[in-house]
Amino acid sequence: MLDEIRDLLVLQDRDRRLALIAKDLEKLPLEESRARNKLSGDQAAVKQAHDALQANELVLKKIELDAETRRTTIKRLKLQQFETRKNEEYQALGHEVVRYEKEVDQFETRELECMEASDALRATLAGAEAALKRTKQLVDEDLASIAERKKNLLTEQAEVRAERARLAEATSPTILPLYERLLKSKDGVAISPLHEGRCGGCHMKLISSTVIKVLSGKEIAQCEDCGRILYPD
Repeated sequence: MLDEIRDLLVLQDRDRRLALIAKDLEKLPLEESRARNKLSGDQAAVKQAHDALQANELVLKKIELDAETRRTTIKRLKLQQFETRKNEEYQALGHEVVRYEKEVDQFETRELECMEASDALRATLAGAEAALKRTKQLVDEDLASIAERKKNLLTEQAEVRAERARLAEATSPTILPLYERLLKSKDGVAISPLHEGRCGGCHMKLISSTVIKVLSGKEIAQCEDCGRILYPD
């Protein structure tokens, strides 16, 4: 095998490794996004529970205000009832007092129901917050793992790039431009083996003169179909 071919095979190995590292790095933002999306369901559950509790608390406050308004009205009616001298007016005021007292009873019943609902909603909120905390811990671990992988990939990428630069510098300047053109146009495979008279890249059968040239190992030979540089398998 020609020394130039051997050098190019090593160079191609580093180039393919760099391509794989680049693909892995491209995937990382999507993995980060997927990890963060795991929180969305739990965050929605916490918000829903919080909103429900807040809404119930507002209803409870309104009930308390309405009940207090009725109690104030009852006190005023009883005072008027005490001050009146007319029997009919006294009885009418008494009916109003009874009506408002019934309303107060209804408000107090609703108030108890809302307080019980608030207790249940607080428990739901606490459960949702606990679930979110657990999920966040897992997501943080995932993100830390992704960050560590990114760090390692970038370190490896820098090392391989440096090695690739040294290899390229040592490669024959007459063949390097051809190799790099093929690398771009042939999906990262510029050099392919000759196997049973066929190109290992495009799998087309080679003419006899090309096969002989490859096997002789005396000069650079290319596939007449795809143009890849060939070496004996």
